Amino acid sequence: MPNAIEMLREDHRKVKDLFEHFEGTDSGDKKEIVDTALRELEIHTAIEEEIFYPAARMALQEIEGDEGDDSIDEAWEEHHVVKLIAAELKKMRSSDERYDAKFTVLAESVKHHIEEEENELFPKLESHIDAEELGEKMMARKQKLQQRTDNGSKNRGSKSKTRTTSNRGKAKKRMQKRRSASGGRR
Repeated sequence: MPNAIEMLREDHRKVKDLFEHFEGTDSGDKKEIVDTALRELEIHTAIEEEIFYPAARMALQEIEGDEGDDSIDEAWEEHHVVKLIAAELKKMRSSDERYDAKFTVLAESVKHHIEEEENELFPKLESHIDAEELGEKMMARKQKLQQRTDNGSKNRGSKSKTRTTSNRGKAKKRMQKRRSASGGRR
């Protein structure tokens, strides 16, 4: 059975590894690393917000009263910031001037968030939540989200191939028209 907190820790390790890999890469793979990190963060954020945080909020309210809401509210706001930066990164090219800097800021924000969760939130919750039951729900949701993103990637890939082939055909026809209009002297 999956343990909710261990699942989240594993996600944290994956993302931190991607951040380190980005730092050690000169150029070529950066876009792929960023895309993978953003996909991982999107899935991780969804399972935390939909399943883990509501359960954590309830447990913290039992432990700490209303003060328990503060750490969950802060985590939600940190997610919000990450989503904003991620949306900007998705619109950028890896060759854009501030692409690396923007991803580095995202990485620093996520690392801070991870540190707070692992050093403060998780230890408070470990004996106050059913980590196995929560882990099952999170795993089921994670698998659905992964399937959706995998299918989306396949669809985008086939569409871009179709568009590229189609655009090549159009460009070829335009070139033929220009040649015939100029009497074939090109």
